[in-house]
Amino acid sequence: MRPVPVLMYHHINSHKGDMVTVTPDVFEGQMRHLTHAGYRTLKIGDMLNLLEGKSVIKEKAVVVTFDDGWLDNYLFAYPILKKYGINATIFIVTDWVEKASETTFPVPGSVPKHAESKKLIAGDEPHKVMLNWKLIREMVRSGHVDFYSHTKSHPKCDQLSETDLIDELAGSKAEIEERLKQPCPYLCWPKGKYNTATVKAAKDAGYRALFTTDRGVVSTGSDLLAISRIVVKDNVEWFKKRMWIYTTSLLTKLYLRVKAR
Repeated sequence: MRPVPVLMYHHINSHKGDMVTVTPDVFEGQMRHLTHAGYRTLKIGDMLNLLEGKSVIKEKAVVVTFDDGWLDNYLFAYPILKKYGINATIFIVTDWVEKASETTFPVPGSVPKHAESKKLIAGDEPHKVMLNWKLIREMVRSGHVDFYSHTKSHPKCDQLSETDLIDELAGSKAEIEERLKQPCPYLCWPKGKYNTATVKAAKDAGYRALFTTDRGVVSTGSDLLAISRIVVKDNVEWFKKRMWIYTTSLLTKLYLRVKAR
C-alpha cells in the first residue's frame, strides 16, 4: 500500500500569518496541485478499505480533513473543494454547532482572526464564526464533504472524568447521527489529547477510527485507533514537495525518521 497522508487544516481565510490558518489563494493552489498532479482525495471509509486490504487503487492518494467546524470552511474552502471535485472531512464540535444554529444570522463575507473567534465562542456568539446545521447539510448534499465528531465541547479528553468523557464522545456522536441521519463512526481528538482510557471509551461509544495530531501517514500496519496526520502550512511549494515525499514509501520513512529526532 502506498502511503496516504491525512492532511490537517483548521482555518481557511485571508488572515495571513494567523494561527492555524491557510489563505484561500494558497488553499486553492494546493487543491489545484492535487487535481493536476493526479492525486485521488479519499473519503475516510475509502482510506480504511485500503488499509484493511478491501480495495486497491493505483493513484497517489490523500485525505483532506478540517478540525473544529469554522465558518470560514464554508465561505472559502467549500467553493474550492467543489471547483476541483475534492473530497474532505470536517470534524465538528457539536455544542458549538448547536449554539450557532440557535441564532438567525446572515452569513458574513469575512471572519475575524483565531483569537477573536475563540472569544466569540466563549461569549455565546459562535454563530459569527462557526458552521451551523443548515450550512453543514448543504455541504453534505454536495457529496464532497463529510462531518464527524470532534467531541461536544472541545475539551482535553485525557483530563476528563469517566462520566464526562462518555458524555463528550457518545453525546457528539448521537447528535451528529440525529441531525444528519447518517452514521458517525469517526472521531478526532481535540488538541490531540488522548490516552489508553480515552481510546477505550471511544471504542465503547462505537467509534471505528480515531484521528490524532501526531505527525505521520497512513500505511500498511497503521493503527485505526491512532491515525496520524500532517499539519498543512500556508505555502504551495512546501505542499507540493511534502505530497511527493509523503506518498513515496522510502522517502516517507526517511523523512519522518529525521523529523522525529
